[in-house]
Amino acid sequence: MTERADAARNRQALLRAADALLNDHAPGHVSLDQVAAAAGVGKGTVFRRFGSRTGLFRELLAERAARLGAAMDSGPPPLGPGAPPGQRLLAFVDELALLAAENIRLIAAHERACAADPYSDPTYQRWHRHLHALIGELRPDGDADFLAHALLGGYDGELVRRMITAGGVARLRLAVRDLALRVAGVDHVA
Repeated sequence: MTERADAARNRQALLRAADALLNDHAPGHVSLDQVAAAAGVGKGTVFRRFGSRTGLFRELLAERAARLGAAMDSGPPPLGPGAPPGQRLLAFVDELALLAAENIRLIAAHERACAADPYSDPTYQRWHRHLHALIGELRPDGDADFLAHALLGGYDGELVRRMITAGGVARLRLAVRDLALRVAGVDHVA
């Protein structure tokens, strides 16, 4: 079913408004009333489109993660298919570190909105499936499910903020690469 033009405009206006408000306010202080007002629509439009703050922040994160998802599925190696699993793992954690660093406030707002069930988020599930598959190839003897969750824990919003504050994006990337190598059970990837 094709989205109506006015619904598509409202969706984009709401996502832009939420993004702008996250840049100006603490993640816990962005309300649906503020988002609706900034987008120039009624609060009912926000609820019809997203259902809740959780739905709004899930969709905003999914939009930000779409490029990464496309690269994982069909982009060039090493992020995309065709590279050995260790190279793909490192490429993925590098890209996810950049995504998290560029979207710290969104990640924090998303975590607050999804706090009741963070593992049900579709973007999280997609990342987890990808890591689970790669880790499963690298560590068939390990618990790939747990290790994928543990690795994704390195992208906690507050942890990302602290790491970047005390060393920039380079520190975050090196830290998650080190963790990924340890999870993979190797000291380097060829």
